Amino acid sequence: MNGTFRTLYGTCTFLLLLASPAFAGFSISTFKADVTPPLGTPLCGGGVPPVKSITDPLSARGVVFFPDGEKPLVLCAVDWVGIGNGGYHAWREALAKAAATEVDRVAVHVLHQHDAPFCDFSAETLAESVGLGGEMFDVPFARTAIANTAQAVAESLSSRQAVSHIAAGEGIVHHIASNRRILDDAGKVRVTRWTATGDPLVRAEPVGTIDPFLKSVSFWDGEIPLAVLTYYATHPQSHYGKGDVTTDFVGMARQAREDALPGVLHIHFNGAGGNLGAGKWNDGAPENRPVLAKKLEAGMERAWKCAEKVPVDATTLDWKTRSLVLPGREDIDRNHEEQLLANETANDGQRLRSAMELAWMNRSTPEDPIVLSRLRIGTVQLLQLPGELFVEYQLNAQDMAPESMVCVAAYGDYGPGYIGTEISYGQGGYETAKYVAHCGPGVEKVLMDGIAALVR
Repeated sequence: MNGTFRTLYGTCTFLLLLASPAFAGFSISTFKADVTPPLGTPLCGGGVPPVKSITDPLSARGVVFFPDGEKPLVLCAVDWVGIGNGGYHAWREALAKAAATEVDRVAVHVLHQHDAPFCDFSAETLAESVGLGGEMFDVPFARTAIANTAQAVAESLSSRQAVSHIAAGEGIVHHIASNRRILDDAGKVRVTRWTATGDPLVRAEPVGTIDPFLKSVSFWDGEIPLAVLTYYATHPQSHYGKGDVTTDFVGMARQAREDALPGVLHIHFNGAGGNLGAGKWNDGAPENRPVLAKKLEAGMERAWKCAEKVPVDATTLDWKTRSLVLPGREDIDRNHEEQLLANETANDGQRLRSAMELAWMNRSTPEDPIVLSRLRIGTVQLLQLPGELFVEYQLNAQDMAPESMVCVAAYGDYGPGYIGTEISYGQGGYETAKYVAHCGPGVEKVLMDGIAALVR
């Protein structure tokens, strides 16, 4: 992918930007807020034990861009498992108000650590209506976290810093991502290689389709680095599901790079890793977490060292959005889900699942579309996408613009859940199963057309 920019050995990339030699009105501010949940509150939408302990705090962090003569742009990454539908709207609206900009100029993403909070006010309203309020997440805490992040954004506005240069590069990451879907000779999913895989025979299966490169984009004022954005596609957990809140190995790697560059905020985005995980090299043992963190940190360092700093100005920056209605599934019936949600004798987990499904059904309309966005800075393109996308979307987006470095942030609006490719729905497996992937197989064409409209 992007072979124009890669060395013969594929270990790093140098990026040359189309840029004016003079600075002209391009500036940024950075923000960070604590979003660590209190003890006893639900995690992962109620799918894992509640908070029992906190290994390290969770954060919402990001950057505000101030294009010359235009309203600000906000990119935010949150150490939560998912923010969807009404939750996604609430986050974007709050950050837009704080930055004095429009909602469509704000993108919010999660890193998708599993021992972390979920947020969907639409599903919560449905659950609360049948006596299941607060089972998926702590609503007052979520409101407070949003408010604190918005306050951090507002406070950052007084600390704008001029951007004179950008540096962009990519470095290979060894032995983290592997494809979770192991196919048989007939092209069907034979076994799922989970992010923590105990079976050595499953771990021994080939790596499969991944994107092995981590991308890094940094912003500079002369010789002073201001902020670093990094992008890598994989499920970001090592051992999990115990109620121990942590940023996991992605947070550890991020912190290590911040320690190496004091005062420079690092903002990491999870790429299209819906069908990727560390399962080939991770059996779930706790000691694997720092090992994975070191590997990711090494990839971040390679990308940093490979990057070439070049001048930029406001004329190199461009924001574009695309609104889409993603198709639903034919095997899910609204009446059935409404009856299940209202059935007090049914399993609470199934009822909450119906609440999430109905929230997506209510959401997936022309009046409330999914919004894709792209921020171009010279020949760097920062692409913001929804859901747990399969890596093929990321690889195809990069192929669409071979003259660019396309950095994909997935796990934006979490309403659609997993988003597979058209062929994957017929292959079976967890990621495209009913109630896991809320869209139908027609989603690939709609989404790829939207991506093409942004990056080509």
